[in-house]
Amino acid sequence: MSTTDATKGGETGTLATALAHGAALLEKSPKHAAEQAKAILAALPNQREARILLAAAHRRQGDAAGAKTLLEQMIAEDMSWAEAHYEMGLVQGAMGEGKAAVRSLERALSLKPDLANAWRALGDQLTLAGDEAGADRAYMRHIKTASNDPRLMEAADALAQNDIPVAERLLKQYLKQHPTDVSAIRMLAELAARIGRYQDAEHLLERCIDLAPSFTAARHNLAIIELRLGKAEEAHREAETLLKTDPENPNYRTLYASALVRVGEYEKAIESYGSLLREYPKQPKAWMSYGHALKTVGRTPDSIDAYKKSIALQPSLGEAYWSLANLKTFKFDDADVAAMRAQLERTDIEDDDRLHLHFALGKALEDAKQFEESFHHYEAGNAIRQKQIDYDEDDMAFRLDRAKKVLTPVLIKAKSGKGCPAPDPIFIVGMPRAGSTLLEQILSSHSQVEGTMELPDIIAIAKRLGGKARRSEESKYPEIIASLSDDELQKLGEEYLERTAIQRKTDKPFFIDKMPNNFMHAGLIHLILPKAKIIDARRHPMACCFSGFKQHFAKGQGFSYGLERIGRYYRDYVLLMKHFDEIAPGVVHRVIYENMVADPDTQIRALLDFCGLPFEAACLNFHETERAVRTASSEQVRQPIYASGVDQWKNYEPWLDPLKAALGDILTAYPDAP
Repeated sequence: MSTTDATKGGETGTLATALAHGAALLEKSPKHAAEQAKAILAALPNQREARILLAAAHRRQGDAAGAKTLLEQMIAEDMSWAEAHYEMGLVQGAMGEGKAAVRSLERALSLKPDLANAWRALGDQLTLAGDEAGADRAYMRHIKTASNDPRLMEAADALAQNDIPVAERLLKQYLKQHPTDVSAIRMLAELAARIGRYQDAEHLLERCIDLAPSFTAARHNLAIIELRLGKAEEAHREAETLLKTDPENPNYRTLYASALVRVGEYEKAIESYGSLLREYPKQPKAWMSYGHALKTVGRTPDSIDAYKKSIALQPSLGEAYWSLANLKTFKFDDADVAAMRAQLERTDIEDDDRLHLHFALGKALEDAKQFEESFHHYEAGNAIRQKQIDYDEDDMAFRLDRAKKVLTPVLIKAKSGKGCPAPDPIFIVGMPRAGSTLLEQILSSHSQVEGTMELPDIIAIAKRLGGKARRSEESKYPEIIASLSDDELQKLGEEYLERTAIQRKTDKPFFIDKMPNNFMHAGLIHLILPKAKIIDARRHPMACCFSGFKQHFAKGQGFSYGLERIGRYYRDYVLLMKHFDEIAPGVVHRVIYENMVADPDTQIRALLDFCGLPFEAACLNFHETERAVRTASSEQVRQPIYASGVDQWKNYEPWLDPLKAALGDILTAYPDAP
């Protein structure tokens, strides 16, 4: 065979044509790509591109070990061969050797910085390793190196340096001239996501997919954004689409497992995480997510093992320590405490790890009855988190005051009974850490009631009604409630039921939505779902607020980070619920946590009566009910009611004067409102 005769099935052509043909076959038929590579190498035994093609074909056929052997020989012959290091990184990634894959990809890029696909592969490996910041930088370099337009390259460079104003200006200028450039649209979506404009990011990524349905990187970004927006069903759908294109992709599989958790398919999620971790066992954050899923279904020993594996792989991963603490029933030993102290002494850990370590160490020292040091760790964790989030106490008070002005007796009387007549939902509202999970567990032990989770759908509907496009704009909500027609109220109630249908796994007639923040939307709930039940879970203000202060929430609840802040929020909550009681008496049933602890039989019977449910003994034995529980109280509600937690806050009373001052007469009037 001549040097220009790379045959396959009698075809002849130039070397370039043969290599191009082999590269095309790599996607559709790796076996035939290998045959093409071998045909070229029969004529040209040391042809470099053909050797890389052969190794890639082995990898694509699942023979990672064979590909690795070929690549080791190539790299031994020429250590400066960037493409060989790149392919080696892909092979090591396929074999679950994440750290080695990162090293190989970084070596390839040090030799050839414009190797665009190597930047993308590096981003994928850093994502698996939990290095989100590093992955973002790698993905931005991929976009930059893959683009030939200097203006887009400049924008990518600005985004890589997190220069948001410059990147935004350049991208918008570029898109005015090139409105269908999907790379630029995706970059603008990335920018929006970085500054928390997730809805903008979602719309931009949907535009990418409309223009280029096979743009998998944009689809992957879209699914992540949908998870952040609480659109679990949509994220699940996008993850399934991604897996159809690349079933073995570990990033897609991780995303799919996360989406399964969000839609309540916990056993499937556990199976997905387990399968992934058998192939890629050195992924600390994947082990942690696996632990979360196991915890949710009550497999506590297995979840503890998963969290500990996460810590063993990444000792600085504060969230894994906090996940153990957040079980509430787990006790750290002296070695654990020493390990957390050692991590906090480091100067090179991220703030997110540091704050989680502070919260976890606070819990460990509380269990050891070292209350003063415990408090200071809780305080330190709160201080870090407070700097990370954008929360305005005055704005929250203003919003609640607006709600009181809109919700008048006249409005309630005029619009009551006009919404969707379905009686299905039971809303449990109030403050976090006030006993809502306990109430959910009691009610979901009834044969007619299904427990779900903290559903984001009422909040999402309220946001949409507000029509707020930019943060600087004032929302139309809640004032818009007064202008809603009877038909609109009914359709909003129907929309809520449609949105939440994915969370319902049984045919039981009633289901629970225990999003605590829904208290501020009690008026909206009552008008769009007039037959729904609303239960207010209330706990002593000192106990409730301090429990919130020492709890690091997975997301939201920005009001909880600071004693004065959470005290003021509790006060606003009580006064709004008092107002609602006055304009719609009897609509809300209030359960006082301390009364439930003291006399569960009486309180549970009253709760069932309010919900129109016949008494069932299973509700008294709620701790025996097997079901998924996603909140911080998941382990506590699997035990009988106990009174030991009622006055735990008193151990910290010497340091709680700011909380008492913020609560004011709300504290002295409890359980009533002043």
